[in-house]
Amino acid sequence: MKYYIISGEQSGDMHAANLVAAIRQRDANADFRAWGGDKLKAEGVQLVKHIKDLAFMGFWEVLINLPTILKNIAFCKTDLLNFSADTLILVDYPGFNFRIAKFAKQKGIKVFYYISPQIWAWKKSRINQIRKYVDRMFVILPFEKKFYQENNFDVHFVGHPLLDEIAKDNFNFSIKLDKEIIALLPGSRKQEIQKILPQMLSIVDDFPNYQFVVATTKNVEGDFYKEIIRSKNVLCVKDETYGLLKNAIAALVTSGTATLETALFNVPQIVCYKTNLISFQIAKRLVKTKFISLVNIIMDKLVVKELIQSELNAKNLYSSLTGILKKNNRDQILQDYKSLRIKLGDAGASNRLAQFIVQDISK
Repeated sequence: MKYYIISGEQSGDMHAANLVAAIRQRDANADFRAWGGDKLKAEGVQLVKHIKDLAFMGFWEVLINLPTILKNIAFCKTDLLNFSADTLILVDYPGFNFRIAKFAKQKGIKVFYYISPQIWAWKKSRINQIRKYVDRMFVILPFEKKFYQENNFDVHFVGHPLLDEIAKDNFNFSIKLDKEIIALLPGSRKQEIQKILPQMLSIVDDFPNYQFVVATTKNVEGDFYKEIIRSKNVLCVKDETYGLLKNAIAALVTSGTATLETALFNVPQIVCYKTNLISFQIAKRLVKTKFISLVNIIMDKLVVKELIQSELNAKNLYSSLTGILKKNNRDQILQDYKSLRIKLGDAGASNRLAQFIVQDISK
């Protein structure tokens, strides 16, 4: 069978790579072509476009990069047909993937969607597009199945793939330190790193008894981080985020999948979010959730502190970080993390999904 996969971000690349490995165990003749990153490439998948050329974050940023995005969409449609795919597997990345889903459905290609767009947070109307253009939706958050049922669309809850990834427990960490570590996870896109990392660095000098370590990614050149860090007493590790989290006592984390990863490593955290003012004002009017971090959304309560836009400043970071370094506060967060893990269900998401896909398209 021929499988065409589209993932546009690092987390999606990781989950797609694990899915590829699971499909190969069930389909010896599987042929893959994908939009993704280094994880998919390491699985031997032929990449069409790399995620480093695809990640545009925020309404304003998407608008100014619209010509590039439209060119990518047109190229993807042609490439999908030339590959003669039996099935299209879309991994999150909704702005792009919805357009390709519509095209693929019109061309008679079966469409599977893995990791639902967060339509429960905003753009609920997209449920109509999903009904029209997606054959099967596979969700990874426990409340999503109920949401879709209430909107008359049956989906499959496969569990969260991060449970499988973290269970591997084979993470590199290339530095050894005498001080306790505070991890800085400023995101994977240049736009968010530029906005958020300087804020994180603003309190480094206030905690001399701890070593701050920045998680960097190979998709962003080292000099980019150096320009922001300058003379601050921080260290960097490249593509060792999980090793860093395993060794950290606390973390400052850019909102996104990283907040959930940090929780699954039992690291108390402060969630940070800052974007272009225009993008923020638009999002503020559209997003319908009480929280922005997956940890708080899943638990439906404030488990970890969120510092958003103007709240993300040195004063608030200092007081919030001081708070989670105290034993009583840490113990409460860790107790909530235990409940979070239970809500996420059992491990084995990639295997369950692979079995369903291979059986379905083999009928």
